[in-house]
Formats: sequence, C-alpha cells, structure tokens
Amino acid sequence: MNDSKSLHSRIAKTVRDIPRSGIRDFFEIVSSREGVISLGIGEPDFVTPWHIREAAVLALDRGVTSYTSNMGLLSLRRGISKYIEKKTGVVYNPKDEVLVTVGVSEGLDIAIRALIDPGDEVLYHEPGYVSYNPIIQFSYGKPVVIQTKKENGFRLTRAELEEKVTPKTKVLLLNYPNNPTGAALSKEGVEEIAAFAIEHDLIVLTDEIYDELTYDREHFSIISVPGMRERTIYLHGFSKAWAMTGFRMGFTCAPPELTEAMMKIHQYTMLCAPVLSQEASIEALKNADADIAYMKGEYKKRRNFIYSSFEEMGIPCIRPDGAFYAFANISRFGMTAKEFALKLLDAENVACVPGTAFGKCGEGFIRCSYATSLAEIKEAMIRIARFIKTL
Repeated sequence: MNDSKSLHSRIAKTVRDIPRSGIRDFFEIVSSREGVISLGIGEPDFVTPWHIREAAVLALDRGVTSYTSNMGLLSLRRGISKYIEKKTGVVYNPKDEVLVTVGVSEGLDIAIRALIDPGDEVLYHEPGYVSYNPIIQFSYGKPVVIQTKKENGFRLTRAELEEKVTPKTKVLLLNYPNNPTGAALSKEGVEEIAAFAIEHDLIVLTDEIYDELTYDREHFSIISVPGMRERTIYLHGFSKAWAMTGFRMGFTCAPPELTEAMMKIHQYTMLCAPVLSQEASIEALKNADADIAYMKGEYKKRRNFIYSSFEEMGIPCIRPDGAFYAFANISRFGMTAKEFALKLLDAENVACVPGTAFGKCGEGFIRCSYATSLAEIKEAMIRIARFIKTL
C-alpha cells in the first residue's frame, strides 16, 4: 500500500459506490459563508425543555452513568408502550416488543439488517429521507424506488405500489408525515397501503418520527389497521417533537420475533442507548405534552407564513400536512434545483436544500425547513422574492 489509490481500492465496493449525503455536501458549502439564513437542516430551533434536560442533570448527579439493559430501561419502555397505546390504541409489551435505540437512524438500520438477505427487494418512496437507499444497500438488499407525483401531493398510492412489487419484494418502507415534502396520508390512504401489504405478505417499516407534528388533522398510523401490528416495525424517536436531537434517542415497536432479531444486532454493535438520554426521555414522555403543543403551534404559524409567501411569489408549494418542511416548485425558472439553490445562496445568503438530494423526482424543487425562527423565515422570504425578480 504505497499510495492513497491502493487504500481506496480496498474499501468495500458497496461503500465506494454510494455517494455522500446531498444535504451534508450542500451544507459544507454553506458552512464556509457568514451571515447565511439557513432553511436547510431539519433540526428544531427550540432548546430541549428545561425539565427534560434537568432529568439528565439529576441522573448524572445521582451517579447514573452505567450501561442499561440492551433493550433499554424498563421504565422507559413502559412509558413508550403507554405513549403508543394512547396515540394509536395498539398495545406493545414493554418487556419484549419495545427496543430503545440510538436515534431512529439506528432503529431503521437494525430493522433492515434483521429482515434483508442479499437480493431481497425493499420498496420505498421518493422524495424521501436520504438514508433509506444507502441503508438498504449496506444490507445488500435491492432498493426499489417509487417516484411519487406532485399531482398527488407526493402521497404514495396503492396503484404505484402494484407497479413495482415483485416476488422478491420483502419489505415496504414508509415515511409519513414525510421528509422532505411535508405530505401526510389520509386514513383511507393508509388503509389502502395496508391492504396491499397484507395481500402481498410484506413486512412494513413505518418511520413516524414526525407524527406529533401534523397541523390540520391527526396522524393515523398503519399499525392501527387490523392485521398490521403483526407485520409492522414501528419506528419513532424523540428528536423532532421533543426537540431532543442531540440526545440521540429512538425506539422500535414490533412483535417479539422481530424485536429479538433487531436486539441481536443492537446488542453486538451498539450495546445500549446512553443512560442519561434514557432518563431524559422518561421525563419527556411524562411531562412534555404542553411543550409539544407550544412548539407545534409555533411550527403551524411558520408553516402558514412560508406557504402563503411562496404562493404570493408565484412559486407553487404543496401545503405541508406535517413535519416542518415546505417543498417549493422552482421549475419555471429554467434551472436545476441545485443551480437554483447555489445561485440563491450566492446572491442572497439564503440556504435551501435542492430537491434532488431526496431523489430524482425532487428535481425542480427546493426544501425549505421552517424549524427556524419566524423572524428569520420572514427575512428569508424577502430575500427569495428579491432573488426571483432577477431571474
């Protein structure tokens, strides 16, 4: 090994062939500039509520610094079980059907690895979160992409699923409310997809990290559909609605056989989630309803403002049902999404993410996060309006 080329050749081909995250690459450019208003990163601008942080501080003061059970603290798992039952009506046994993970990202990773043999197909929809495709490939599965349509508000339909399913399809991966589009499914839409999964005998992974952040109707989970609890791995976490991104806390809920399979991988690779974060999460589940309601109310105000601002500019934007993203259609300006984002950044110091970071059908769109202050959003909208007048 005399040069870097020989080292590069020794990296696993699967890793070599997967590109870096389009979001992170773009924001490396942003980080080199000063005075940027960022509508990019999907991280709440709210500080974790003090009583949640205090729970971690008090646990540290008590000397709570050890490993926990691989599954996570039983008291936390009980709290998660009660939370899910309250939201969905579905009961999970905290002893063998709830697993505490290091963020939803780890939960998704171990769920895919627990299910996929080389060559198995996983259906998932785009525009979608940037991790889905690579995680499937890291498990030597075959990602099968469904390009959802702007005409449907980027909501997945059974007809689109039927076009892509094959005898090799093993898993369906869902994310609603959706990152990056803000789309959510109706109860009827969820029931149609559930019927598809049952008919084709698929396991469903449902990433519902944004389920608390819906604005015009309550979220309806696929695990609430009869027959789906038995074939679904439910993925959730504390990063978004509780503003606890740095705590890196997620969880899975699934039948015992699937939970045991995921726990094996978790046991050998992660061991357990951080105990101080688990202590904070217990407090979050007990006493943060008012905090979530407040933050959700602020997000709704921002959603309404950013949506109406784009409409006033003549930039079509599907009204977000949930999460904290607006997916704005800039295709009429005759440039790619990346070109638009870079020119906007250069001209007005406003950072948005090109829609192509989330899949091919994101071309012609930019993702603007409204997880930042209303004052910053208002200034960003003034700058974007000024920018498009020059085009």
